[in-house]
Amino acid sequence: MRSPRTVLAAVLGALVVSGCSAATATLSPPPGVASRNVQVAASFTTGPGPAITYDQRVVKVGAFASVDARSGGGITTVGLEVLGFEPGRRYGAHVHTNPCGATGADAGPHFQNVVDPVQPSVDPRYANPQNEIWLDFLTDQDGTGRVENTVAWQFPADRRPGSIIIHAMPTAVEPGVAGTAGGRAACITVRF
Repeated sequence: MRSPRTVLAAVLGALVVSGCSAATATLSPPPGVASRNVQVAASFTTGPGPAITYDQRVVKVGAFASVDARSGGGITTVGLEVLGFEPGRRYGAHVHTNPCGATGADAGPHFQNVVDPVQPSVDPRYANPQNEIWLDFLTDQDGTGRVENTVAWQFPADRRPGSIIIHAMPTAVEPGVAGTAGGRAACITVRF
């Protein structure tokens, strides 16, 4: 499997040649293998599009993100790489239930393997990085960040998430605020 950085470089080259600002690819698994691979790469715009910024102070128009999601054999791995973000900043990021929309709220709540019966979910028994996919990252001096998270479950065929939300703050873990991470600054639609 190619790293998100390798995929990002290839996609950037293709985008420059084609004049496009986004690309989405879904790779088919080999016959008889219950797996799924999805890659998305896009520049953030104010919408519509696969990558939308809602707060340009946190995620600027023209910043770039690449997502690489793989599932099979009872596990799911999601990688996120960003370019052109604010240098030296910690961001929260999570897989959400719905695709991006006109507002950050359109992406719905965090996708949970075992759904908390109380919503919004702030109970650390449900809002945690083993039951959700958390992708918090720290950008370097150039505004580049990379994270990968693996969970010991796969998305059910009848209940797939639709996006990754990038939040303005790192994710809290304390009871009563677990899973919260400040405002919804940006969104990337991913057809998991």
